[in-house]
Amino acid sequence: MTRILIADDHPLFREALSGALTPYFENAQIIEAESLDTALAKLGEYDDIKLVLLDLNMPGGEYFNGLITLKEQYPNVPIGVISGSDGVEVVAQVMSLGAQGFIPKVSATREIAQAIVDIIAGKKWLPEGVAEQLDKVDDELKVLLQRFRELTPKQIQVLSYLRAGLMNKQIAHEMNVTEATIKAHISAILRKLEINTRTQAVLLMDKLQLS
Repeated sequence: MTRILIADDHPLFREALSGALTPYFENAQIIEAESLDTALAKLGEYDDIKLVLLDLNMPGGEYFNGLITLKEQYPNVPIGVISGSDGVEVVAQVMSLGAQGFIPKVSATREIAQAIVDIIAGKKWLPEGVAEQLDKVDDELKVLLQRFRELTPKQIQVLSYLRAGLMNKQIAHEMNVTEATIKAHISAILRKLEINTRTQAVLLMDKLQLS
């Protein structure tokens, strides 16, 4: 039996995707998760999941945190990101963080099925023409992607709160840590991204088109 985990916070999308894929994978078991925590719990419950279809913006997974966390804790489980954000910057970041494929949510069911087959077989999968676009990503963006990759999930979470306009005290409250811990995270973020201010950090996130 092939177990596939669909991690997306929209129940109608999970249901529709599960139903659409069933004719292509008659012996597959489709498992669903609505958040990063649930996805981690399902991966802990089933030790033979062959593929995770991951939405980038489900609860707990924003700003690539879901992809980074899953790759850290389950490095041998292939991940195909399935997302409505399909700009070349997003695709480049997803692939640089270890995803085996990027599948736009607007893809036809047959195309998604082929992507699943390829990824489970150990191949990388991108929509037609996207690989060529990635080759043309400018050097500045490539350097930025590499720096962003060095951030930890906690640092990415802090960065997301910075972009939302929260102050250190507010971020500390949201993350249930001390303000000193947040200041330490911000210092590490600025150092890794090789910038000097919070404003520059937000501008870099805008450049990456993180939604």
